[in-house]
Amino acid sequence: MLEHFQWLPFLAAITVLTMSPGVDTILVMRNAASGGWRLGFLTSLGICMGLFAHATVSALGLSVILLGSAGLFTAFKLVGAAYLVYLGVQAIRSAMKPVGMTFKDAKNPKSLTAWGSFRQGILSNVLNPKPIIFYMAFLPQFIDPSHSALAQSLFMASLHFIIAMVWQTFLALMVHKARVWLARPKVALVLDGLTGVLLLGFGVKLALSQR
Repeated sequence: MLEHFQWLPFLAAITVLTMSPGVDTILVMRNAASGGWRLGFLTSLGICMGLFAHATVSALGLSVILLGSAGLFTAFKLVGAAYLVYLGVQAIRSAMKPVGMTFKDAKNPKSLTAWGSFRQGILSNVLNPKPIIFYMAFLPQFIDPSHSALAQSLFMASLHFIIAMVWQTFLALMVHKARVWLARPKVALVLDGLTGVLLLGFGVKLALSQR
């Protein structure tokens, strides 16, 4: 199965896709800034686990049904968009805290937890139809019809998983090193506000997109 696999084109395309700024980058960096590199890592883990769901859906042909049904696709898309908007609103609400409140004081029982970070990551990925479209269009180019499409799709998702985890963990560590500066009240509020606006923008863009 691997003797004819086009390693260079696949790895180059996946690396460029992974390093392109988007919702994944924003969530990992924000959670790492809020709770340290571990929360950023867990957010990335959730995001990357979602890749296996997309690979499975693509290989089983369910994405053909999803993309072929305008109503089903729109409903799925709106759920994903609503979740991004929800995360954006939460970030903006955090940015509206009094400037005098310190990073430590801002923590409360509703602060982001390890499970919350993982859940945010996996939901933001699984509820986003864009990866489904990408996998449906991209993965078949590298699938050998003489072997299991599901096995090959999961193998490629594993490669994507490794690359994405390395890159996003690197981002989380870099943000963690700058956490003292990022935790300054004014900086933290600006970061939350910017994150909220970007997530809202991604949510609205997703809701208004045709495909």
